Amino acid sequence: VAKLNSSYPGGLASYIKNARELLADSKVGKNPYDGFTPSVPTGEVLSFGDDNFIKYEEAGVKEAQNAAFVLVAGGLGERLGYNGIKVALLAEATTGTCFLQLYIESILALQEGSCRLTQAKVQPSMSPELVKYFVNNLPGPASRSSTFQKDILFVIMTSDDTHTRTLEVLESNSYFGMKPTQVKLLKQEKVACLDDNDARLALDPHNKYQIQTKPHGHGDVHSLLYSSGLLKVWLDAGLRWVLFFQDTNGLLFKAIPASLGVSATKQYQVNSLAVQRKAKEAMGGITRLTHSDGRSMVINVEYNELDPLLRAAGHPDGDANCETGYSPFPGNINQLILELGPYIEELTKTGGAIKEFVNPKYKDASKTSFKSSTRLECMMQDYPKTLPPTARVGFTVMDKWLAYAPVKNNPEDASKVPKGNPYHSATSGEMAIYRANSLILIKAGVQVEGPVQQVFNGQEVEVWPRITWKPKWGLTFSEIKSKVRQSCSVSQRSTMVLKGRDIFLEDLSLDGALIINSIDGAEVKVGGSIQNKGWLLERINYKDTSSPEELRIRGFKINKLEQLEQTYSEPGKFILKPQC
Repeated sequence: VAKLNSSYPGGLASYIKNARELLADSKVGKNPYDGFTPSVPTGEVLSFGDDNFIKYEEAGVKEAQNAAFVLVAGGLGERLGYNGIKVALLAEATTGTCFLQLYIESILALQEGSCRLTQAKVQPSMSPELVKYFVNNLPGPASRSSTFQKDILFVIMTSDDTHTRTLEVLESNSYFGMKPTQVKLLKQEKVACLDDNDARLALDPHNKYQIQTKPHGHGDVHSLLYSSGLLKVWLDAGLRWVLFFQDTNGLLFKAIPASLGVSATKQYQVNSLAVQRKAKEAMGGITRLTHSDGRSMVINVEYNELDPLLRAAGHPDGDANCETGYSPFPGNINQLILELGPYIEELTKTGGAIKEFVNPKYKDASKTSFKSSTRLECMMQDYPKTLPPTARVGFTVMDKWLAYAPVKNNPEDASKVPKGNPYHSATSGEMAIYRANSLILIKAGVQVEGPVQQVFNGQEVEVWPRITWKPKWGLTFSEIKSKVRQSCSVSQRSTMVLKGRDIFLEDLSLDGALIINSIDGAEVKVGGSIQNKGWLLERINYKDTSSPEELRIRGFKINKLEQLEQTYSEPGKFILKPQC
């Protein structure tokens, strides 16, 4: 009881009071959007690779040293058919990189890129506190005049289910290259379950002396950050942004530099990352809601609520595509960039509490009793609901192929998804990474052969060349473009893995598998004609227990027949140019 009381803003009394109000509204069927009129909010729509995109990417990388990253990772992979924690799942099988490693290496690449772009120096005019902060975050000995690299801070919200295992993954992998002092785990507690409309607390069915509890939702991340005191520490250290993201989207960091650049340039206090969305597509839409009493807010409205809301407001077609071929209400992907100062001000008012909802399953139409206990829930993206109308709330729309490929469905469920709809499986998530990397290289001038259609675990997917690189090789489009020279080509059956910062592709023709490993300080020019038997994708069935679970859920394993692999472990300049 003490734990439940201390972990909820205002304690159990406040929880029960809120629950009674929400349950009463639920019983009478109150519409939370009564009195609100929807309209299209203000935001920035980006087109990958154009001058505007490149400008925002550069601004975002510069600003990254003033940001902290928060990963909401309280979930297990059971829904995916995977018994581990979701962040330990492989993002792609070519290199065996898990999501947590991908995220950390992306943050480290941002950290390094931000330092390179700004070449910031500790100025004598800085306060002693800031000097101390920067010096403490230096990789080595520092003086007031030395060039420094600020460590980007990384918070992971865990749960009872994931906390210990997340720590184990980090420790057993030396934090994937990050300093342990950069990483902070905050554990989310559960909330009490409710037995009836009077919000009587439900007892655990297995222990009548214990209150039954369930997760409260990822909206808890705000109260956890507030109560931890971290936000004030960050503000005092000169940070300006907090970026929130979820646990299994392998494309996300391709979108973050430009999105952060939009936040900094447009001075958005809240910036929701979004993707193009077809009308009535099953994803929430970012919407401005204006109340008849003058209140307004920019929030995510679920797709099944947006269409009737628009019709009720006098739009006979409801949620319809505009001249772009997409809905004017962009698709919410639950990634937020918040300006730290206003964020702290708002949380100080609310105590970190987020607008909640309740979703009881009633036994019958009388709505007097529940089929099973319920609880209050909250969502991270509902933070803007309490903001004043003057708050600068916007969005950044990216191409879906670049920014959004979540992994959340198991093979069986994914195979039942109607044709044309996204599978959101481990299979489609991995293929989306190869597709994005191929399209980026095409935009950079590489001739990349198009995909073939293949079926894995009952899902028909596009199989592009298996191209992957470490984030430090290419974090932004301009960086990637600068490392591709002359005429390069990659065949569809090829695999290309670039593990090093200074690898340059010059007049390369690849038909097979190529793996380059290089340390910082080793500049490698790769060219010529490379042809070998390569790596093949071999189908496996998700029910075949002879294969590892993490491969079964994607429906294939990689048969490494032949490859050219070179490792450069000494600094210097090198050329790899074999001739067939």
